[in-house]
Amino acid sequence: MLFYLTALFSGLLVVSNILGVKLFAVGDFMLPAAVIVYMATFLITDVIGEVYGKKNARRTVQAGFFTQVVVLFFIYLAIELPPAPAFTMQAEYEMILGGSFQVIVASLVSYMVSQHLDVSIFHKLKTRHGTRKLWLRNNASSGVAQLADTGIFITIAFWGAVPVSAMFGMILAQYVVKMIIVLLDTPIVYLLVKIARSRNWDDDNDYGEARMSV
Repeated sequence: MLFYLTALFSGLLVVSNILGVKLFAVGDFMLPAAVIVYMATFLITDVIGEVYGKKNARRTVQAGFFTQVVVLFFIYLAIELPPAPAFTMQAEYEMILGGSFQVIVASLVSYMVSQHLDVSIFHKLKTRHGTRKLWLRNNASSGVAQLADTGIFITIAFWGAVPVSAMFGMILAQYVVKMIIVLLDTPIVYLLVKIARSRNWDDDNDYGEARMSV
């Protein structure tokens, strides 16, 4: 189960970077289309941390960072390849997949800070409460991490491009939406933890039976 969660985590990160180009509006709030997909990555690290421990949660975060860097390299390589005469959408291709250097740096920095912060806070609360109060460590760790993620990303990505007052408005709007998602995903965390624990037990039994057969 850990293998699948880590693979899903890395896959969602890549997808979120691609979807982030599009903006959508919820009332007066303007948000990137990646917001829901990216939020799911925090849910996954919480599940991994709860079932498989802090070390595996940190390894998942590091694997996600490595995956993003590799994907960005190959996207850059694909953009720089000379387009065939029949391919007439090079400009659109670059616009959607290329992004700006400032936005890419903002994404990577905010990712590393917020994900490690999420794991650290989650496990400090887990040390205090044991297996109890999963809802508290899920919401508290994600809430602090999302504030850091949103603040760092918007500050770096839009510094010099929009007024500081506008950046504060963007941070507030995105953080409110993210916190609503955090509160709504708590039942999903409980469900995935239950599934992961049952699968973990099955994997242990399979491993024991394999050793006995040898």
